[in-house]
Amino acid sequence: MKKLIALLIISFCFVNAGHSQAVTKDAVLGEWLAESKDGKVLIYKQGEKYFGKISWGKDGPDKKDIKNPDEKLRSQSIVGSVILKGFDFTGKYWENGTIYDPLSGKTYSCTIKMEKSNELKIRGFVGISLLGRTTIWTRAK
Repeated sequence: MKKLIALLIISFCFVNAGHSQAVTKDAVLGEWLAESKDGKVLIYKQGEKYFGKISWGKDGPDKKDIKNPDEKLRSQSIVGSVILKGFDFTGKYWENGTIYDPLSGKTYSCTIKMEKSNELKIRGFVGISLLGRTTIWTRAK
């Protein structure tokens, strides 16, 4: 019986090897390429909160934020816009933040998960996380 339990524990550890990674709170910092490859976001920290601003866009710095719900901001460039706001690190991932989509002008609740050191799963949603969409960002080189 002891051998069976030991075998089960070893099997469980082997099967789950590589599927979970100890994540440090600042592992998210740096520049990330959007899944669509049309923009980069620089994630940074202010105090204990995490934010992200567009650092590069394929359309260049002249593309304006014309869909912004705030009319005063529609003449500003999308590059330089803060699109990730107010994330807390909860020990495994970043949550309680928002993501702004400049293509639609809408802001969504958001979580960020890092399952690989060079990959982020960004989940934007309305209400509950089940009602949302996930996109994968990769660390920029």
